[in-house]
Amino acid sequence: MTDLKKTPFNVFHHDLGAKLVDFSGWEMPLSYSRILTEHACVRESVGLFDVSHMGEVFIRGAKAEQAVQYLVTNSMKLTIGEAQYSCLCNHQGGIIDDLIVYRLDQNEFLVCVNAANQQKDFEWMFAQNPYPSEVEVINSSADYAQIAIQGRHASSTLQKLTEYDLSTVKYYGVALASVAGVADCIVARTGYTGEDGFEVFLPKSGASVMWPAITEAGAEFGLQPIGLAARDTLRLEARMHLYGNDMNIDTTPYDASLGWTVDLSKDDFVGKQALIDHKNNHWKKRLVGLKVERRIPRPGCQILHNGVDVGQITSGTRSPTLGYGVAFGYVPRSLSRAGTQLKIDVRGKQADAVVVKGPFYKKDY
Repeated sequence: MTDLKKTPFNVFHHDLGAKLVDFSGWEMPLSYSRILTEHACVRESVGLFDVSHMGEVFIRGAKAEQAVQYLVTNSMKLTIGEAQYSCLCNHQGGIIDDLIVYRLDQNEFLVCVNAANQQKDFEWMFAQNPYPSEVEVINSSADYAQIAIQGRHASSTLQKLTEYDLSTVKYYGVALASVAGVADCIVARTGYTGEDGFEVFLPKSGASVMWPAITEAGAEFGLQPIGLAARDTLRLEARMHLYGNDMNIDTTPYDASLGWTVDLSKDDFVGKQALIDHKNNHWKKRLVGLKVERRIPRPGCQILHNGVDVGQITSGTRSPTLGYGVAFGYVPRSLSRAGTQLKIDVRGKQADAVVVKGPFYKKDY
């Protein structure tokens, strides 16, 4: 794996004996211990994730808000310190990526994009920038490291390392703060686990200080480093999408059950007319959540209704927290209502499945 990109925290993964894999061209930890142990640690206490493979694109200028409004599907009329989940679409309404936009200042936004889409997203936003003489689109991914602290003790852990009152940072809020003596950190109350937690964007020069500081701060709560495998089971339980699995350039936000991220009341944005046409005339399928009994659903498994193949699983696993199979899959809209009974073909054997609404897991605090 010598040709893979390495995050600023890579040395810690090696020191901890992590099982390392190729993830979107990055050498990333799949796990450090047992996957179920890591999963439970996040659900019951607090976990630490290296998410430095994600990309950071800044949009700055006098018309930054107008530019962001045009580039993404959701409304970006955010106050300073607010964030919003959205889709980045092409002119045909296909999803280029899903992302989070953070408003850092009146004329400055941070867009966090998926690892595999870093360069593609940046080039698209740069090319589609409606105000090139007034707004800069800057790819700063190489300048930042990023960590996530997730779980019921995430706030207590991180608060030890900053003078900023984290209780004032609401869900999908963001603040600028010094953390563990590292200045110019961007601290966001966001995550990919269904738990409370923070994602911290920091200058990569601070990585050598940040990882051990958080490890020490979380020791009293039993903090553990968490790899990609547990990250996937956690996000599935929380019903959070994975780009490339649950959606891609050939799916629209409506197909992917992300219609709530599309604000058609905006004057204009990339893909608006195509999405209106798709919603009114061509919307045939929908991504649903499925509770699966007895067997473990995996990507590629067929979804059946009355013995007929009607769709395919895009993500699936046995929920460590809930003890049954959970999955995402595309089915015809007529079969997407909660309570619809279906079957899943798992290696030639059928399992009962039912369409469910909302996340499979919800935190209890």
